[in-house]
This record gives sequence, structure tokens and C-alpha cells, in this order.
Amino acid sequence: MNSRQLSRQRTLGTAVVVVSILLIVGLIAWIAVSRSAGGGDFRGEGTGEEQVVEINEGSSVSALGPQLEEKGIVKSNSAFQSAAMAHPDSHSIQPGFYRLQKGMSAESAVTALLDPANRITPVQVHGGSTLMDVNVVGGPTRQGIYSQIEQVSCGDAPTADCASVDKLTQVAANADPASLGVPEWARETVAARAGDPKRLEGLIAPGEYIVDPSADADAILTDLITRSAKQYEATDIVTRAEAVGLSPYELLVAASLVEREAPAGEFDKVARVILNRLEAPMRLEFDSTVNYDLPTVEVATGDTARQRVTPWNTYAMDGLPETPIASPSMEAITAMENPAEGNWLFFVTVDKDGTTVFNDTFEQHLEDTQRAYESGILDSQR
Repeated sequence: MNSRQLSRQRTLGTAVVVVSILLIVGLIAWIAVSRSAGGGDFRGEGTGEEQVVEINEGSSVSALGPQLEEKGIVKSNSAFQSAAMAHPDSHSIQPGFYRLQKGMSAESAVTALLDPANRITPVQVHGGSTLMDVNVVGGPTRQGIYSQIEQVSCGDAPTADCASVDKLTQVAANADPASLGVPEWARETVAARAGDPKRLEGLIAPGEYIVDPSADADAILTDLITRSAKQYEATDIVTRAEAVGLSPYELLVAASLVEREAPAGEFDKVARVILNRLEAPMRLEFDSTVNYDLPTVEVATGDTARQRVTPWNTYAMDGLPETPIASPSMEAITAMENPAEGNWLFFVTVDKDGTTVFNDTFEQHLEDTQRAYESGILDSQR
């Protein structure tokens, strides 16, 4: 190899080295730009600034990534996807609302989503639930639906914008029934009771409701009532009510009595007692209707309470209460739509095991009631 060839080879080698260095520098610069444009990851478990995120029903946890990046919870969607794929339990993350923090590492965000303490508890409406809290003599206070919503919306650190009980009762009492999603067959009655937050009683069906804690009182109540109306109407409540001689709203009211009065397995029989008494006509005389607006309640009620004239007390009024006294379950609705066949006019639970006796004579009913007193089930706790 002559000197000229050797020089060319050295020049070529130098050029290759220079190009390689430029490529490496360029790659490093590209990575840096990519990270600054949204890639990379935060460090630690967050800044302490709370953010609420939602995993929709039927959605996978991977779909949450863009929302987390947009809210500044994680640095990048790609980092979150990688962390979610790497965690063996990420598939078990449930739909719902979660309280996370800004500036979390992707791994910390996945871990937080798996912690039940960060999931906002759904509102649990059981059969027999009421809008307002109920103080039980000798027992714990039963939390009402309004209080449950407040707990979800306001948490342990209420803000001026959260859906407090006060805001919920104001909306319930004053908002237009149609705008709240009240079914058409209930609107006239609800509208006539303007100013009363209890006028929506019974219109939120039992069930588990995932509530957006950032929504206002109007939006939350509208969501729950609209969803409940669909459940009630799915039972063909309008047609079935006509078949038993009631309006749909009256059937809802009667079903709430079944819910509060009937033991499990006897709903259809209590439904028949209600219809038989209305047809007789006889006053219903249900202790649950006496208790409905009392400051404290218990199974047994006294003569003084029974003599109070209220919109609900069926000892002091003919017919059904003016509104439901609780949220009736689908079982109670179905029982009123399909009552058992029988001539019963009376029933009483005679022991603490829940044994309930039905009959059609007052004399037999008195004997059965005495059995109930003897078993202690009707003893007052006051």
C-alpha cells in the first residue's frame, strides 16, 4: 500500500468515527427532547395535591393513561402503560372513582389504584333506605341517602363546591321534578310537595351507585333518579299498577310499605293485605308509617305517636301515605305488581325468628299480637 492509499484510508476511518459520534449525540438529543415532550416518569408517590380520576364501566385500566397524564398525575401515558403491564395485579383494578395525587411515578399510580383506600366508596342504597338519617332507639343511626352522597362528594375535607346534605336537600325540595329525572307518573305528586326535601323519597331505587364526587348536588340527584326510573319502568309498573287498581305512584308508595313491614319471603302476602284493606276500606295502621317522621324510631309505637296527624301516619288517616316511606326494592315492587291470593286483613311477626302470621279476623289477630308481646318482639326500648 502506497502513501496515498494509506492517507485515504485514514481519512475514511476518521470520517466514520465522526459520523458515529454525531449519530450518538443526535440519538441522545432525540431522547432528551422526547422526554421533555411528555415521555419519562416522575419519582416518588406524589406531591400531595389530590386529583380524582374515573375508570369507566367496561373500560380497561390501560385506557386511564391519557387521563392521568393530562391531570399531571403521571409524567407520561407510556410510562403508565409500562408500569401497568409490569404489575401482575393491574387487571384487578375495578371501575369507579379514585383519589390520586399529582406527580406520582407510574409505578406508584398503579399501586395506588390497587389500594381500596383510594377508591371512592359507591353509594349503597339498600331496600328500606331513607333519604334522611334515622335515629334508632337502642341502636346505631341508620345513615340516609343524602348523608351517603355527602360522604362520597365531600370526603373528610369538605369544600365549598361539594354536594353537602344542605345542598342536596335544597335541590330535592326546590328543583323542577322533570329536570331531576322524576318519571312522568310521579311528577304531579312530587311537584305538589315543593319545599319538602322528602318529596323524592322512594324515587332512588336500591342498588350500588358510582357517584362522581366532583359533580354538584343537582347532577348527582338527577343521575340517581334517572337510573332508578328506568329500573321501575322496566317492571312495566304503569300497566301492572292499573291491574291491581292503583296508580303507578301509589304502587311505589305501597311497595315502600311492603319493604318496611314484610319479612323476607312474605312480601307478596303483605302486598295482598294492603290491597285488601284499601278495598274494604280499612285503615292500614302500620307502625312504619308512624315512625317515618319521628326523631327516633323503634318497632313498637305508642298511642300518642299513633294519634299524630301527618302525611304518612296510617293510624290517623285513610288510605296510603302521601309519599313512599323508603326506597322499595325490586322484590317489593314485584310483590305489589303480583300480590299473593288470599283474604288476609291482618299480620304480625310473633317471634324474634321472624315468624309472621296472617289471618282475616280481628279476634285471631289479637291472639297473635299477644304472642308477639310475650316473645318480647314488641317491647319498647325507650
